[in-house]
Amino acid sequence: MELKIERADAQQLLRGEDPDLERQVEERLVFTTLEKAQNWARKNALWPLGYGTACCAIEMITTAAGPRPDLSRFGAEVVRASPRQADMLILSGRLSIKWARVARRLYEQMLEPKWVIAMGACASSAGMFNNYALIQGADKFLPVDVYVPGCPPRPEALIYGVMKLQDQIEGDPSLGWRKRYRAEGTEERA
Repeated sequence: MELKIERADAQQLLRGEDPDLERQVEERLVFTTLEKAQNWARKNALWPLGYGTACCAIEMITTAAGPRPDLSRFGAEVVRASPRQADMLILSGRLSIKWARVARRLYEQMLEPKWVIAMGACASSAGMFNNYALIQGADKFLPVDVYVPGCPPRPEALIYGVMKLQDQIEGDPSLGWRKRYRAEGTEERA
């Protein structure tokens, strides 16, 4: 008896006579735009480049490779050592005037789109080491998307910063610093 009922329901469905047809179709299909799907993919496939110069680097390494605060569970798989394989730069630690050129060069070698996280008080504002040899904040020479406070910040804080960056990427990655500073076209330099 059940087989006859299922067969009759299937025939009604094929003829288009089933009143629940539209509801069933809407439940099983997902509609989106290419841009939203692309932003979702970017958000969940971040490839970080770690640039650590002080004690914050230890916390960054713990976050990236440690068993508890595993960063790969949040879409940022493995911290890379090559800028050409990364799209997110994590600056952690003090930034001296000499090392700023190196960090800027690494940033310029990264492919577009790219994002920057300044991790710790030293990378954000030179922290307690505010002297003539250090730069008072990474935003003086790089466009920073997310600041992670702390001295040094715990792994949970860095994960929270990555999640905030993911929210920005999913929302609209083009509405970052380029739009704010009218810097469209600065993506590729000779």
